[in-house]
Amino acid sequence: MEGVLLFLIVMAGTGGELCTSRAMKSLGEVHDFSPSGLARFVGRAARQPWMWLGITLSAVAFGALLAMLSIQDVSFVVPVTALSYAAGAAGARLLLGEHISRERWLGIAVVCLGVTLVWLSQK
Repeated sequence: MEGVLLFLIVMAGTGGELCTSRAMKSLGEVHDFSPSGLARFVGRAARQPWMWLGITLSAVAFGALLAMLSIQDVSFVVPVTALSYAAGAAGARLLLGEHISRERWLGIAVVCLGVTLVWLSQK
């Protein structure tokens, strides 16, 4: 069960971020930070299907996080969910066409090494 929850936290959370990013990029930058300008922007965002998919996936991830925190120590859960950095970079590259520099991949590899150490400490 823990493996399923961790998978949901990482994959649904990352999927939610990728969907939200796609929606926001289609809307463009926020330039008007007045209350009415922000309200218009939020209204436009609410009409983006990618935004709703992102919100839904993020909610699933949050529910899985709550369940996981009821089972495991936060000192285990939070570091292990850092695998979302790798999933996010891979998703950004594959789904959004972003360029990921060699330095970023190296940093992500270091994070994954740290996750592996935390995971092995649980055994």
